[in-house]
Amino acid sequence: MSLSRMTPSLVFAMAALPLAGQPDYLLHGAPVSPAAPDPVIAQALEAIQAAHIQQTIQTLVGFGTRSTLSSMETDLPAGQGISAAADWIASQFNEISRRCGGCLEVKRDVFTADPASGGPWAGRIPRPTQITNIYAILRGSDPAQANRMVLVTGHYDSRDTKIMDDHGAAPGANDDASGVAVSIECARALSRLHFPSTIVFAAVAGEEQGLVGSAHLAQLARQQGWQLQAVLNNDIVGGNTTPGDTLQLKDRVRVFSEGVPQTATPEQLHRILTVGGENDSPSRELARAVGAAARTYFPATGAAAFRAALMSRPDRYMRGGDHLSFNLEGFAAVRFTEWREDLNHQHQDVVRPPAGSSDPVMGDLPEFVDFQYVAQVARLNAATLATLAAAPGEPEHLTMPLLIDRAPHGSTKISTRELDSGTTLTWQPPTGDSVAHYDVLWRETTAPDWQYEKSVPALPADSPVTVTLPISKDNVIFGVRSVDAKGHRSLVAVP
Repeated sequence: MSLSRMTPSLVFAMAALPLAGQPDYLLHGAPVSPAAPDPVIAQALEAIQAAHIQQTIQTLVGFGTRSTLSSMETDLPAGQGISAAADWIASQFNEISRRCGGCLEVKRDVFTADPASGGPWAGRIPRPTQITNIYAILRGSDPAQANRMVLVTGHYDSRDTKIMDDHGAAPGANDDASGVAVSIECARALSRLHFPSTIVFAAVAGEEQGLVGSAHLAQLARQQGWQLQAVLNNDIVGGNTTPGDTLQLKDRVRVFSEGVPQTATPEQLHRILTVGGENDSPSRELARAVGAAARTYFPATGAAAFRAALMSRPDRYMRGGDHLSFNLEGFAAVRFTEWREDLNHQHQDVVRPPAGSSDPVMGDLPEFVDFQYVAQVARLNAATLATLAAAPGEPEHLTMPLLIDRAPHGSTKISTRELDSGTTLTWQPPTGDSVAHYDVLWRETTAPDWQYEKSVPALPADSPVTVTLPISKDNVIFGVRSVDAKGHRSLVAVP
């Protein structure tokens, strides 16, 4: 590697090596390897316990119905309905904050969903209805990085067979008390730690009526200028335990992510299709970061093995979740969901057949939730949140110029207007001064995840970095991530 200082950037020119019959992209980097676990984060993950998960889910089930529409009813028994559930969730965040010396800012996002406004959910909300999102903010400790945020959420509303029923039993143990339990457990585990950037723990309502609560929170985040770099939505992460189901896999959780961003303009869409970037949206890079966190903090084999099964589609067929609301506001967001769902235990009235009947028990009940599995999902969420909140920001303004400027013999730069068989990447450092080095990553165009990496030293603050590799840009996809001195890795930026 030869280094030559240019003003104001540093150029890294990798000398070509003999190909020896191998593709060029195999010769100039090392295979991507998992990051070493941070012992502080690893210890925090151990605090996530199935017993806490079970208590949260059973408490939420105990509110009878958590139908979003029940917020407007006055004839429910005391302590029943979604408003009581909202108060209890807020009390849990407040108690966690008390135990960490007031480290959390517990907030309510309260608004009225009026069907007269003509929203896409109007057919599922018959009259003006109050909706409350609960969220708690763990502020970053570094003023230069605290504006960067990561968020975890689940929806605390539930439903039975009839979407407009605001009185009937709707336990919602898996869909989605399990996701709310993940959010609360992440807050419990991470609240005593200090991160340079900010973490938000949320529980939203109105999901079953058409993603109403998450849409409002995502719009609030956009309007208030939240620099949300990652949203983790947990919905149906209970590891369904229907007796006799041998197809459920408890060593993995599905992570869904959009490919082409829903907010892409026609110009952006044309560029994405031209360069083959359909598999490199911010949400897809977030999903890969979840997979990387699993490889770092979980063993590959054995009883404790757990992994993220990356799904290259926004969600399951004909269904959607709260991450889509954040995608529509331009944020990177993914959905966690158990490997195999049982629809007898989603959106169903509770029915227990008579003794001796072969009919299945219907309803979303706690007896069909695997609390140990939910704890594993919570640990993976917490590992991802902690890694991203501890890491530097991703490289900014990453470009891959196709027209190469050359400056022979120190003369003024001139444009040759020629394509080059190598690849030059240029980027700006992220805000803050915590980058120890960068990883230049690449993979074959057909590979689902990053395969090779090359470490590049960081330059003084505010200095752009330029790297030239003798690897044909036509044969691989490139990306760059920031890494701090402890090995925390940012999301990957792509040119």
